Order: sequence, then C-alpha cells, then structure tokens
Amino acid sequence: MKKKIVYVGLAADIVHEGHINILKTAARLGYVIVGLLTDKAIASYKKLPYFEFNQRKIILQNLKYVDQVVEQRTLDYVENLKSFRPNYVVHGDDWKIGIQKKTRQRVIKTLKLWGGKLVEPKYTKNISSSKIKNKISSFGVTPQNRVSKLRRLLNVKKIVRILETHNSLTGLIVENLNYIKSSTINEFDGMWSSSLTDSLTKGKPDNQSVDYSTRILGLNYIMDVTSKPLIFDADNGGRIEHISYLVKTLERVGVSAMIIEDKIGEKQNSLFVNQSKTKQDSIASFCNKLRKAKNSKISEDFFIVARIESFILGKGLKDALKRGVKYVDAGADAILIHSKEKTPNEIFDFSKKFKKIKPDCPLIAVPSTYSSVKEKELIKNGFQIVIYANQMLRAAYPAMTNVAKRILKNERSFEIEKEITPIKEIINLIK
Repeated sequence: MKKKIVYVGLAADIVHEGHINILKTAARLGYVIVGLLTDKAIASYKKLPYFEFNQRKIILQNLKYVDQVVEQRTLDYVENLKSFRPNYVVHGDDWKIGIQKKTRQRVIKTLKLWGGKLVEPKYTKNISSSKIKNKISSFGVTPQNRVSKLRRLLNVKKIVRILETHNSLTGLIVENLNYIKSSTINEFDGMWSSSLTDSLTKGKPDNQSVDYSTRILGLNYIMDVTSKPLIFDADNGGRIEHISYLVKTLERVGVSAMIIEDKIGEKQNSLFVNQSKTKQDSIASFCNKLRKAKNSKISEDFFIVARIESFILGKGLKDALKRGVKYVDAGADAILIHSKEKTPNEIFDFSKKFKKIKPDCPLIAVPSTYSSVKEKELIKNGFQIVIYANQMLRAAYPAMTNVAKRILKNERSFEIEKEITPIKEIINLIK
C-alpha cells in the first residue's frame, strides 16, 4: 500500500525537541516531505537564520523521520501544497495566533480542495528557536560570524534596514526591537556607527576631533551586547598610509563594512550649507585609497563602501556617475550616493543610470534630509541598504533636556516618572 504524503513546513534553523516531536507525529502518518523555508523566506518575517539553507537542509536530510526535503520559498504554503497535494499537513498548534494565523487559514482552505487534513500537535512548552538563539546571543558572537551577516542579508532581503547606534543601550534597541505589521515583523537589520553621533556624545565637534582608536574602543562595548552587523562611518579613511591598519582593526572587531567618503581638506559635516573649505578628492587618488583598502581585507565578506559627495559639492550627476563606476572598478563593494536635498530625486536619477552600468553593485541611501521617502520607493529605485544615520541621538537630546527642565521647575522628579522608562524595565534590559 502506497504511503500517504505528509507535508511539514519548517525553518529548522536550530533543530530542537519541538521539531522532533512534530516530525515524529508526521512520520507516523506517512511519507514525510519537509518544506524547508529559504533564508529569504525566514528573513521576511524574523531574524536572519544562523545557518544557511544548504546547511539546514543537510541536517534535516539526515534525520530518520524525514523522507524528503524541498524548498519552500515563502512563508505561505500554497505553492508547495498544490505541487505535492499532501494528505496531511502537520504543524504545532502555536500558529493559531500571531503572524502565522493567516498562513494557517490558507493551508486549511487549500487542503479542502482535495480532502487533505491539518494535524496540529500541541506546542512543546518551554522550548523555541527564539529562546535558544537568545541564549546563544548572550554568550556573544564571533567577529567572523558577524562580519559575514551583512552580505547574507543583502542576498535575502529587499532592503537592509540600518539604525544609528551610539552606545550599548542603543545597540540593545536595535538588537531587540521589532514591530509586527500584518504578516511580517519589521526590525532593524544592523547598526550604524556615525562619526557625528560619536563626536556629539563626547561633546566634540564633528571634525575628526575624536580619533579612530577612541571610536573603535566604543564599538567593543556595543559588540558585547549585540549580534547584528555594524557599518562604520570612517569619514575619508584618513591618510592612505593608515588605511590598511583601519581596515584590519575594524575586521578584527567584527565590523561588517566601512564607508569612506571622497572628500579631503578640513572636515565638515556634509549637511552643512557651506562646503567652501571642503574639496573632493581626485578620482585617481581616491581609487588608489580604495585599492589599498581592498587589498588589506582579510575576508571577502568585509565591505569597502565608497561614499560619493558630488551632489553635496555641486558637481552634478555626470561627475557622480563617473566616480561611481571608477570606484567600483577600483574595488568598492558598494556605493553610498549622498544628498542634502529635501527630495530623493537626484539620488534616484543617479541610481537609474548607475544600475544600467553596474547592476550588481549595492546602493546605499541615507535619507536624513529627504526623510519623507518610503523604503518601498528606495527598493523600486535600486537601493538595497538604508541608513537612519542620527535619529536616535536627535530623539534623546530633546527628551533628556525636557526631563531636566521639569525637574528644575518642580524641584523633584515625581511629575515625569510616568513618562520615563521604569527602573525595573531598564534593569531587565541589561540582565
């Protein structure tokens, strides 16, 4: 008698007792086909998996309860169900609530087409991949593992969302915060170490008054409490004689990418109106710096990003395009096209033309002045990374100033206690 077909959809990033219980139940019913979610499918609704698809597939193929492993390209089961027409689908009863509730309903509706049945064993208590991952994260993550995460994210996500992080506390926010939206979970994919916020938190102007060594020392504290990739704002990278040291140091710490701008002369923040004291490096000179940086890399996963300042300095689209192509040829792994306009029009003009020449090169946007742009617009126009570069510090300053003023006014803190984070919550955050 031919075995009945049983379908089990799994992420199976870290196989645990709960997965085994599900697969045992499935094996008792017939021939078990595991629909293994791709990295892209997993990243669409939660964190990037620790193990890549092929690694997870090998593990499952070697379990005695599994007969076949196939690719499931989305969180939705329907495509695979129509292909295999299983007699049973087995899933834990935990998906009756939460973001997978709609997925469950679509499974039930699809199975009815040929008389299939949904089997839902009770959820295995006190165990989950998320809990295991949190425990692993508490032990820390190796620099090599962290460095590679940015490239993996670019391979599976439509856009990689990066948030400014200027200390360990903001790092914890990036690490843990998410927002449930429809059937997906939005979260920040990584951190941005900004020269601006690093300077301001130390009471210094943003003119390289805070040296690289001091900034890198601060990174260690952030890395202690996070596992997500970090992009480092390296300004112009300093003197070419020192670029190799900077690259190797950042890699050793676990930074995933460094961004180097093509400006020389007295350092000024690019969003200042007056750029008279700032000059753009020659193409030949900056390309030489990029080649030196590229040749200093230990890992191919580490990104050297070239930041083009042509729009900031009034050089226009033609100059920006010429530089972008030359910089990629010299070894840049990605391009950040910078703008201080109130709309994204000029960076979109750049992306349309640049992508025709260098279609595989990731583009980065920093929408500080054109903040009304939606991420879906950036995706449509060829951008793969968005950096929210300074909003955390800008939010913190008025909030702290307001609290301090009200304490002075009332000569006590009672009036603001309901508006600030409870001490217990803060303590739990850093356990």
